[in-house]
Amino acid sequence: MQLPKGVHRVRRKLASGKSRFHFYAWRGRGAPKFWEDDKRNPTDPDFFIAFAECVERPAPAMFMIPKLVDEFLDSAAMPKVERSKADLRKWALRFAKHFHDAPAVIFEERGSRGEVNAWRAQWKHSPKQHDMAGTHAVRVLNWAVEEGKLSEHHCHRLPRLYEVDRSEIVWTPADREAIDAKAPEWVRRILCVACETGLRPGDLIRLTTGAVEQTPAGRRLRVRTNKRGRLAHIPITPELAKMIDTTPRDRLLILTNASGNQLTEHRASEGLRQWRDKAGLSRDLRLQDCRGTAATRLLNAGLSLSEIANHMGWSIRHAANVIEHYARVSPGETDAVLVKLAQAKGGGQ
Repeated sequence: MQLPKGVHRVRRKLASGKSRFHFYAWRGRGAPKFWEDDKRNPTDPDFFIAFAECVERPAPAMFMIPKLVDEFLDSAAMPKVERSKADLRKWALRFAKHFHDAPAVIFEERGSRGEVNAWRAQWKHSPKQHDMAGTHAVRVLNWAVEEGKLSEHHCHRLPRLYEVDRSEIVWTPADREAIDAKAPEWVRRILCVACETGLRPGDLIRLTTGAVEQTPAGRRLRVRTNKRGRLAHIPITPELAKMIDTTPRDRLLILTNASGNQLTEHRASEGLRQWRDKAGLSRDLRLQDCRGTAATRLLNAGLSLSEIANHMGWSIRHAANVIEHYARVSPGETDAVLVKLAQAKGGGQ
């Protein structure tokens, strides 16, 4: 018996040595598979019914990848944080542009995994971008499956190139002293507030005096973090109190640039990097690395390990490891920090 006109048959060899035939509604990229059989020419009536149902469906061209991406970008699945939304939109549109002539159903085929890997390989010179391309493409595909627009996809757990562990990179008291001796006030303030709060750059530049709250024992900062939208309550240490109390009364922002205007994340990070180099610090210290220093400050301020981990977005084990490392590279604080860390661990934190 002959195959229906247009059916494309592909023979695949199994590990057992036998052959298995896969049948597609037509030849070409994105053709839907509707049947598998051991026979080269199936005679099962369901084979012909499956083919008829397949070709009666709306043409895949009616639901191409750009349309899928457009629907995703208009959906409630988009993050609320503007920066996250902009990043996701950028990569989703790149994904749509590359697969502009492909129907969405191609991602129901195993071979699509290789096509996604080939697409993101154009950023292999930048491991972080390479991985980000895959992460956001998979996010779109996951949504498509959840919404019933695809029955499945084969791009889960794509291999990653970017691996970095900066848990052992922290600003020590000696590093901070070197910056304080060279840098202008606006840079010194950035470093101090970052080391005392552990906030990410995006939250640091938005920090205002309006976030200060009185507590029975003193003061704290009440901040809704930009990345996760969580409320963080941060004790105001003596060093942080100096920064808050020396903020000009007519200024709402605690941190500004040299002209007293609002900082950007890039300018805050770049300004500290420039003065790090001018101060002769050879290690690759970054603004984000202040979080390890802050974890120790928060432990000393009375927060539990679980509270510190929740604030930082870390696991409790990671928070403990970072604090322990800080104690090792800061001899002046080693004994006191390690005693408090042991007490925190012993208390089931």
